[in-house]
Amino acid sequence: MSVAVALENVSVQYARRRALDNISAVFESGSLTAVAGPNGAGKSTLLKTIAGILRPVRGTMKINLPVGGSVAYLPQTANVQREFPMSVIDAVCTGFWEHVGNTHAITPLMRAEAKHALDDVGLAGLENRQISELSGGQFQRMLFARVIVQNAQIILLDEPFTAIDGETTARLIQILLRWHEEHRTVICVLHDLLLIKKYFPESFVLAGKCLGSGHTHAMFEQKLLSFDLDMVEIQTPHDHDHEHSHDH
Repeated sequence: MSVAVALENVSVQYARRRALDNISAVFESGSLTAVAGPNGAGKSTLLKTIAGILRPVRGTMKINLPVGGSVAYLPQTANVQREFPMSVIDAVCTGFWEHVGNTHAITPLMRAEAKHALDDVGLAGLENRQISELSGGQFQRMLFARVIVQNAQIILLDEPFTAIDGETTARLIQILLRWHEEHRTVICVLHDLLLIKKYFPESFVLAGKCLGSGHTHAMFEQKLLSFDLDMVEIQTPHDHDHEHSHDH
């Protein structure tokens, strides 16, 4: 298999605090990986670094995309402006911006695709609603629909099932599995160990440093992922109280 994302000895810093320390990781093309770890472990920081939003203070990162390929990133909803006056379908259509060139013209075909993505995530009929009127879970699903239309080769999801009921989570998991079948690379920050065990073949366990990565069942066997552990409480020795403002 080829490598989609490779990090070598990557460290990322917020102000004076190191959020990621000397991380090395390889995500194979077409892999479906859960990123797990306690609050403040640097999981969101890892995704933002791969997405190119944060720059490492040291180390190297390589991203291999096919020609015309792109990276899609779904942030935690808490970090997204929701007051902007915009309809749901227009917000989903912003996912096409990379593809529309300088004209920024959204075609009827794109709007139809956006509507289909909204159907996929269970928001049929809400196309013309203002995004400020959506509930937390609906807003999360709208962001997920935006990722669908981006049609990216590498997909980064930060806690995509927050505030979403079990039935909708099952729908979104099916979309993840479809992406996996299409050999896209999906990296998903997740705290639900049951979902990780059931659907994610690979896992990456993080607590400021990389605690382990590989096949999910091996991570459970090694107790790096464990239902006995409260994942929220695993702490790195030097990192007890800082990252909550940036990274949950």
